[in-house]
Amino acid sequence: MDRLTPERRSRNMARIGSRDTAPEMAVRQLLHRLGYRYRLYASYLPGRPDVVFTKRRRVVFVHGCYWHRHAGCRYAFTPKAHADFWLKKFAVNVDRDARVSRELAQSDWRALIIWSCETRDVNELSAKLIHFLGAPRCQGESSC
Repeated sequence: MDRLTPERRSRNMARIGSRDTAPEMAVRQLLHRLGYRYRLYASYLPGRPDVVFTKRRRVVFVHGCYWHRHAGCRYAFTPKAHADFWLKKFAVNVDRDARVSRELAQSDWRALIIWSCETRDVNELSAKLIHFLGAPRCQGESSC
């Protein structure tokens, strides 16, 4: 049973943002520190990726472990109240993520998913991003 009233729960859920989340901001700040330049939320691409590298034809999605069901993650739990509702909602999210990945691949775009729990280890995340993107175009130059 939910500890909050339906009105309070609705207010809480309405405040959950889909843009500029803390994990997304952490990834974007790290990318900038590493020397990468990027675009945000390209509406012309399937799924409106969080970070877009147009010339490299690469995109990065920053997924919440809870909403996108990060396999094996402790944050990807299913609420006990209204479990059938949540399972359907999560299934729609996972199916949409798979469809978006297929559409991007068919358009010769490569996608990387960063899970929110992965943003805690900056060194590992840096290595993952550099491996996916390659070296920044202008490292150490002041005219970038």
